[in-house]
Amino acid sequence: MQKAIPCSIFRGGTSRGLYFHAADLPADPATRDAVLLAAMGSPDARQIDGLGGAHPLTSKVAVVSRSEHEGIDVDYLFLQVVVDKAEASDAQNCGNILAGVAPFAIESGLVKAADGYTDVAIRMVNTGSTAIARVETPGGIVNYQGQTPIDGVPGTAAPLPIAFQDIAGSSCGALLPTGEVVDTIDGVELTCIDNGMPVVILRASDFGLSGQESPAELEANDALKARVEALRLIAGERMNLGDVTAKTVPKMCLVSPPANGGDVSTRTFIPHRVHEAIGVLGSVSVATACALPGSVVHSVCDTALSPGHNTVDVEHPTGFFTVEIELDGEREFPAAMTRVALLRTARLLMRGEVMVPEEVFGGAA
Repeated sequence: MQKAIPCSIFRGGTSRGLYFHAADLPADPATRDAVLLAAMGSPDARQIDGLGGAHPLTSKVAVVSRSEHEGIDVDYLFLQVVVDKAEASDAQNCGNILAGVAPFAIESGLVKAADGYTDVAIRMVNTGSTAIARVETPGGIVNYQGQTPIDGVPGTAAPLPIAFQDIAGSSCGALLPTGEVVDTIDGVELTCIDNGMPVVILRASDFGLSGQESPAELEANDALKARVEALRLIAGERMNLGDVTAKTVPKMCLVSPPANGGDVSTRTFIPHRVHEAIGVLGSVSVATACALPGSVVHSVCDTALSPGHNTVDVEHPTGFFTVEIELDGEREFPAAMTRVALLRTARLLMRGEVMVPEEVFGGAA
């Protein structure tokens, strides 16, 4: 026998995932994760028996509920369902899947839409941080059509700006969790930073790379992957994340001078595959590091941030990501960052029911 669970599939930014009401999933985390693994078809490299797309960027889940916190509309728990392991991780946020949360909340009746546009305050349960997403809702209906392109997604869609609040140190406890702008691990200089996503930033040149290699080239370089992973395990401990062997954070980002008109070029391990673009919050952390004199990325970044409004164009393998940063010249980091925002798009792809074998629920079915 199988059990039907209501869900929607959204493209959020450059990712795709399943979106659920929290009330439609088991309350017990272990049973919930087992259900999500079955829904995605993990563990299996092809995810042939589920709805996953056989890649970390298409094996993601948003669990959404009406929030009980003052000033917040909905709570959003992100879960990264590992493709080839029986694991659903809540160790990080996901800013791309976040882009679909506000439309999902409106479509499913958790938030009442206004005429014109609707601002949705979202609490990111993974870290307790808050984001405000603005959705176009002419006539009280979510609009997905528009002229806004984002690199990594074909065509155009309606703009969906997202502003972040209080994200510095959201996973590691501090913007610079090691207390240093630059650390040296095994002879390699790196910057450990967490402005919404724990990221370890390294110079591509320190590994004999130009920084313009394709994701496929980097994934085929076994010696590079082993070296990067060894550094990640040590950096993770220093970033207050404990043993990160089985965790999806920190991300490892190779930076180099821009090659296509942006401010800095990136190649990001997430952590064992190479991102075809760059994660939303990962790009925020990298852009923030551009403002830190002496950081690894500051030495290759083509822009100097100053008090007031700044934009940082973060290049990635399929284009670039623009991050807006407001700086208060009278204060020091992280208080100097008064606003961090970026632009995403999202699209509802499907809504219906995913079928899950009843035995997965155990006694909770």
